[in-house]
Amino acid sequence: MQFSKSPIRPVIGKALLVLCALSIPAMAQAAAGGFDVEAATRAYIDTLQGAELEKSNSYFEGGYWLILWGALITFLADFFLLKSRLSSGFRAWAERKMKRLWAVTWLTSIPYLLASFLLTLPWVIYTDFFREKQYDLMSQSFGEWAGEQAIGLLISLIVFPLLVMAIFAVIRRAPKTWWIWGTGVISIFLFIGLLLGPVFISPLFNDYTEMEPGPLRDRIVAMAAEHDVPTENIYVFNQSKQHKRISANVSGVGPTIRISLNDNLLERTDPEEVAAVMGHELGHYVLGHTWRSIFIIGLIMAVGLFLIARIAPRLIARHGDKWGVRNMSDPAALPLFGMLLTVYFLAATPALNTLIRVNESDADLFGLNAAKEPDGFAKVAMRLSEYRKIEPGSTEEMLFFDHPSGATRVRMAMEWKAQNTENPVIVRPGTLKEE
Repeated sequence: MQFSKSPIRPVIGKALLVLCALSIPAMAQAAAGGFDVEAATRAYIDTLQGAELEKSNSYFEGGYWLILWGALITFLADFFLLKSRLSSGFRAWAERKMKRLWAVTWLTSIPYLLASFLLTLPWVIYTDFFREKQYDLMSQSFGEWAGEQAIGLLISLIVFPLLVMAIFAVIRRAPKTWWIWGTGVISIFLFIGLLLGPVFISPLFNDYTEMEPGPLRDRIVAMAAEHDVPTENIYVFNQSKQHKRISANVSGVGPTIRISLNDNLLERTDPEEVAAVMGHELGHYVLGHTWRSIFIIGLIMAVGLFLIARIAPRLIARHGDKWGVRNMSDPAALPLFGMLLTVYFLAATPALNTLIRVNESDADLFGLNAAKEPDGFAKVAMRLSEYRKIEPGSTEEMLFFDHPSGATRVRMAMEWKAQNTENPVIVRPGTLKEE
């Protein structure tokens, strides 16, 4: 359950089943002997009122426009690098320094990445720092935030050139089918990131310490053991230094698998909420969402690379002389590839959101069955209203939400409660406070 934002940037049948389930509250009410699912749902949703509701809606709805403007700024940055012939200049510089084609590609990607970073930096500063401060969602000073941006850039300077080098190598070796092999390359890089990220990347941003023994850890271990999730490593990390969002995850692959809870989750919620969150996160692991995500992301990238393979050669044939781009295997074409991918991912946003949202909904149901804490789950869903609109329209949720909305999650929890709890009663939580 992504209870926080992620720094680095997936069917329909299951979604229809969920919608069908949401359409029969009367059946749930009958099964519960008079428990009113809708009244129980409203009891939670209506705790968010007035200025807090307006602030939540304003923040999230503003994010709709950020998707469009962010894509436009990224597109224009690449267009500038291409049309100004800076990208061809980067390649010419690399050719003077290196002899081998793979080395030229590797070196060209470094100034391209740095130039892209600097061109989009003002936008990133606004969206990721000042706007977060404006809505009281940022705990860091500008210097602290900038330091983490620098760490992220250094990681990109290691990984991105290697990825570009590999992609252009397959373009040279298989000019007609490179997009298929390129998809495989991206999937391999993604797998390596999932394998090594928890051990080598995450600790660069936060301190991880073993969770202290106690009843809460015992409950997490018991839930995990019931579903054959490894429990050798259960960590708490100090994400409160960055923001106050609650978060947890089961990350890693094979020997690097670990369960992680951020300190906000432990400090701001009660044990029932923690159990509900961990039930959800265990669901991602048990349901194989890591492997499903790699497969789905691979398919998404395959379509994007296929479009590049069909469109880019025509654009290079027509405008390549003006841009200083020789052919598809010329690393000076990097901004062109970036422009095409930006347009593709912008158009695919609703589909991408739906694919992720279905995974999250599956994990929600698993978590309810694992933790058996419907009211804890509902309370957590309401806490997410600090940065996520709680009750969008159905079309709005389909287009812009990569997780089920708070209202959808609360309703699912109350339906589960009606169907699985003996003599359920409606909880009227009042305004949720930090525990």
